[in-house]
Amino acid sequence: MDFTDLLFILLLAALAGFWLDSLRALETARNAGKRACHSAGVQFLDDTVTVTSLTLRRNAIGHLAIRRTYRFEFSDTGDNRLEGTLVLLGARVESVEMEPFRFMQ
Repeated sequence: MDFTDLLFILLLAALAGFWLDSLRALETARNAGKRACHSAGVQFLDDTVTVTSLTLRRNAIGHLAIRRTYRFEFSDTGDNRLEGTLVLLGARVESVEMEPFRFMQ
């Protein structure tokens, strides 16, 4: 095994690690979107979130972490689609924002 083979194996391992981390983050974001919609009394649509950006940022203790921004849709009346965004820094939910909606009693 030469240096090129070793480098290729390390690259594949790094890509596999990033892919698994992305799957975990996606599940965290989906659950956070569902919780936000449930607590706001609105319907979480399509049971999914979509990543819109990836950047590197420092977390609270100064380590580099991937900051992922996700978009999701929800409905306040059942016949419309409103947009929400949520941000994960590493594995922690940093923020959740939702478009203004009607409060139904």
